[in-house]
Amino acid sequence: MEKLGLTKENWKQFVEWIWDFIPGLISAIVILFVGMWVINIFSRMLRKFFQKKDYDETLENFLYEIISIGLKILLLILVITQLGVQTSSLVAILGAAGLAVGLALQGSLANFAGGVLILFFKPFKIGDFIEAQGISGTVKEISIFTTKLNTFGNQLAIIPNGKLSNDNIVNYSSEGIRRDKIDIGISYTSNIKEAKDILLDLINSQEEVLKDPVPEIYVSDLGDSVVTLSLRYWASNEDFWAVHFYTIEETKKRFEDKGISIPFPQREIRILSNAMELQNTLKKEQ
Repeated sequence: MEKLGLTKENWKQFVEWIWDFIPGLISAIVILFVGMWVINIFSRMLRKFFQKKDYDETLENFLYEIISIGLKILLLILVITQLGVQTSSLVAILGAAGLAVGLALQGSLANFAGGVLILFFKPFKIGDFIEAQGISGTVKEISIFTTKLNTFGNQLAIIPNGKLSNDNIVNYSSEGIRRDKIDIGISYTSNIKEAKDILLDLINSQEEVLKDPVPEIYVSDLGDSVVTLSLRYWASNEDFWAVHFYTIEETKKRFEDKGISIPFPQREIRILSNAMELQNTLKKEQ
């Protein structure tokens, strides 16, 4: 009987606790749904605000993600508090959980710090063509933890911000113009001055090539079977590759028209008919 009475008493306490807990649970659910609705409305308003102000797209995305995550964390704390959890206990739990998560996600925290550094120092922005971590491509998106690039072959490359912010970055778009260097080999029997005049006429005839700084051409190397001419000129980022490929193709055409040869590696091979001739040849060379 005593056990039965104890069970009834416990059941009664449980039912009372349920009745006391239900209002808080209902309130927490209402707050959760209303809060998410408000956050979504606020997020849309925030997007429109950024669009009207025409801020930097990288900064817009970064602030949007930070504010959105922060609001959701505050909503979660409010919902948990509504369920009856004491604020002091919640802070202690979050602190312990934060420490554990921080130790487990050191790489992610490094990527977050890298994202902050990229946002602050702005080594590149969306739309820039960069080279980093052995990958070249156009920056498509800069988020809190990663940066996405569209490669030359239209593949999507995702690079962690932690590595990106702590390694070398080459930004090909930041200066607006680029200098190209094209090395062209001619044979030793060809006329160097004529070849240089052809290249200068070719490069100066292109409107996309900048006239200041002035295009330059000079002999850069005397190889075993080739004289190397280095052509250097400046062009805008938009016209750079078009000028580069056109110049290479047109150089071969104009050199052929003028009889200037572009040599390829050659090796002379002599076949000796017998051993006696081989011995005589070796003696002569010695």
